Amino acid sequence: MNTAHANPASGTTANALIVDDERDIRELLVLTLGRMGVKCDTASSLHDARALLLRGQYALCLTDMRLTDGSGIELVRDITRFHPNTPVAMITAFGNQEAAVDALKAGAFDFVSKPVDLAVLRGLVQHALQLRSGGEPHKDEARGSRAVARLLGQSPPMAVLRATLGKVARSQAPVYIVGESGVGKELVARTIHCESPRASGPFIPVNCGAIPTELMESEFFGHKKGAFTGAHADKTGLFQAANGGTLFLDEIAELPMSMQVKLLRAIQEKSVRPVGANAEVAVDVRILSATHKDLAALTEEGRFRHDLYYRINVIELPVPPLRERREDLPALIDAILARLATAQGRSKPQLHVDAIEALGHYTFPGNIRELENILERAFALADDDGISAADLRLPEVRQAPAAPTHAAPAARDPRLIDPRESASSALPEFIEEIERKAIEVALQDNRYNKTRTAAQLGITFRALRYKLKKLGID
Repeated sequence: MNTAHANPASGTTANALIVDDERDIRELLVLTLGRMGVKCDTASSLHDARALLLRGQYALCLTDMRLTDGSGIELVRDITRFHPNTPVAMITAFGNQEAAVDALKAGAFDFVSKPVDLAVLRGLVQHALQLRSGGEPHKDEARGSRAVARLLGQSPPMAVLRATLGKVARSQAPVYIVGESGVGKELVARTIHCESPRASGPFIPVNCGAIPTELMESEFFGHKKGAFTGAHADKTGLFQAANGGTLFLDEIAELPMSMQVKLLRAIQEKSVRPVGANAEVAVDVRILSATHKDLAALTEEGRFRHDLYYRINVIELPVPPLRERREDLPALIDAILARLATAQGRSKPQLHVDAIEALGHYTFPGNIRELENILERAFALADDDGISAADLRLPEVRQAPAAPTHAAPAARDPRLIDPRESASSALPEFIEEIERKAIEVALQDNRYNKTRTAAQLGITFRALRYKLKKLGID
């Protein structure tokens, strides 16, 4: 066992444990970390590493996957169990991504591939030291505080989510956030970022379904001037924009297969090649992803790459729908109304008893996003004396009355409506009724995603917006 000490002039007391059976690798790591002001203890075997861990505490451990007397995975598990405050990173062979994923699932906070890229290594060490010290101050403290504060609710599902977030934030492992539309997946991703050692870096959210297929590579990886027609200047891609921070890939299931391959390589190699460039550019980015679709089912159907699914789903984080945390409704309603009142310079309205009962029985298929829309509309329509149930304008087919005497009528396919059944005697009103039912059915089918609703109806997004306004549909 060898020990290399930091320059005393640096005043740094952080120390690291380096475990590798190759002497050249140990010396390279000791030299690199020493220049960063970190002193290093080294071990060439699992046995020696365990002995050092019993004798002292470390701000960081770097371990090779293959050791003479065991696997580095065993050491990762030991440190995770007995030294939970010591971040451990795995050194893997080039291209051995399965080993890297296994290490992350065992509790490693990150990994680095051989041959070791020193720039990547230095970034990894900096993140580890921030974890140990509790993280650096946020560049945007207010934004971070708001993000965390908006995860409101004391229900059991939210308590579980918060406890998991605290653990997930410490890791550098990719996180797959699962949940229905409107539950707040981006808010969860922002909270992970704000509570992580990357909080001082950028948080870059991107809706994968909103980028045209032909522009995806340029948007994600950037391009060089003249790379294609219209490329009049160099462009920085999303990966470079998120360097040092977090890239949130929302609706990742919408990525075409061709882009999935390129995304997988960027995540594995931690580098990107801008369109038209001759060399790759190293990027230090943590990947968070989300979708409301069943990605596992899409993978089994061959519509999503299995290797990419395996790579992004190191940690799966489910976000509960609003109907499973109804006890959080009062706090959410109060916070939303307070925010709306502040934004509009008005006093916060009170909910009438009938409005409280109506919201309490509503199923919220659009979750918190729908709750926000309902309250914003009601706030605009309400009188000075408060918000009544009528102001909420809840869809009757989705509302479960407290004491129903008759079953609510089910939504009908507008194509099956007989004109003779219409209560409207005039043709224009009847046509509007058909349009209204068609749009409402399409909105429900697409979970209130207006872009997909327009596509299903075969009209433009602008035309859909016009019809929604004309027909009074929100």
